[in-house]
Amino acid sequence: MNKRTISLSGHIIDSLTLTRTMAIIMDKGGEFDILEINVGRKKSDISRAKIEVSADSPELLESILDELSVLGASIDELKEVQLVASTKDKVAPEGFYSSSNHTTHIFYGGNWIPVEDIEMDCLVVVDEKNRRAFVKPIAEVKAGDKIVVGLDGVKVTPPHRSREEHQVFEFMNSDVSSEKPLMNVIRGIAEEMKEIKSKGGKIGIVGGPAIVHTGSGKYLASLIREGYIDVIMAGNALATHDIESNLFGTSLGIEVETGKIVAHGHTHHMRAINKINRSGSIKNAVEDGTLTGGIMYECIKNDVPFVLAGSIRDDGPLPDVITDVIEAQKLMRKYAQEVDMVIMISTMLHSIAMGNLLPSRVKSICVDINPSTVTKLSDRGSAQVLGIVTDIGTFLPLLYNALMDD
Repeated sequence: MNKRTISLSGHIIDSLTLTRTMAIIMDKGGEFDILEINVGRKKSDISRAKIEVSADSPELLESILDELSVLGASIDELKEVQLVASTKDKVAPEGFYSSSNHTTHIFYGGNWIPVEDIEMDCLVVVDEKNRRAFVKPIAEVKAGDKIVVGLDGVKVTPPHRSREEHQVFEFMNSDVSSEKPLMNVIRGIAEEMKEIKSKGGKIGIVGGPAIVHTGSGKYLASLIREGYIDVIMAGNALATHDIESNLFGTSLGIEVETGKIVAHGHTHHMRAINKINRSGSIKNAVEDGTLTGGIMYECIKNDVPFVLAGSIRDDGPLPDVITDVIEAQKLMRKYAQEVDMVIMISTMLHSIAMGNLLPSRVKSICVDINPSTVTKLSDRGSAQVLGIVTDIGTFLPLLYNALMDD
């Protein structure tokens, strides 16, 4: 029988980390023996446990330990990380360590050093000269990169569950549901946003075109103008329909204010793209007076950067859309490391993409009328996301009003 001893620490009881650890071991065909457990008696106390994990084969044991590492389990036997050089661009050595989105350290050169720019599903590369560690997506690996292999010398620290009462992000520990007390949640988000901005932090929006379709574009534009939003990440559709709304008063050919179908309105989004093409860019369209309001207008006027990532289904697209998705991903990755909160609104694919890029320390909210969007985020490992199942036409006006309340 192959055995290793692991340690858990933190609020491992009320966060169910201990229960989940035992479940993973049993579900994967291993066995465990709790060697030591110390349960905190006060809210400020943390709990600790030592568990011996056993498996029939080294491969099964490694698989179990790999899954437990995401929960924050660390191997007791302290060894330095094993580094193996890549032999080819975009190719990692066998057995490479695949990162989670949690705070991670590696034991190297006799010290624990932080892994910079942490992100899930990446490799950990070590700069031996400067004694730094950072993540790289596999597509950016270069021959000769020293890559962490295995789990020895790797320590993962998931965010601790708050024990304070009435914390809005306590909701992230519950199932996705449309029955959460919406106003209380929105007020909590508004307070978090105010606190982040008061400390000089940054807030990002990942948005889909439903923001415009539901008539909520004006509220997002106002949040940008009021200084609450620091970056917008979206696709061609959000920007196109926002511009269509400003130029023609429609979104997908439907009057935004009245919901009436406009004759030949289905052509408006292409006419909007054509006008921006004539100006040369969204910024030029603002400067030459073609575009006079809306989400993209406020981004330009308030120097709020945006990333418009293209897809195969795009019309046009707008000249500002980045059609190389890998280049768009690199830019989104940059902003993912800079923000303190991200609100993902009615866009399944962009939300999942952003969830993959975000460190778990970033407070994240996903708002969608479809519960499966939030569920998919959680299934992909973005367990820190607060999910709100509601109509975006309800959410954004309520959030704006909560932020404007004194």
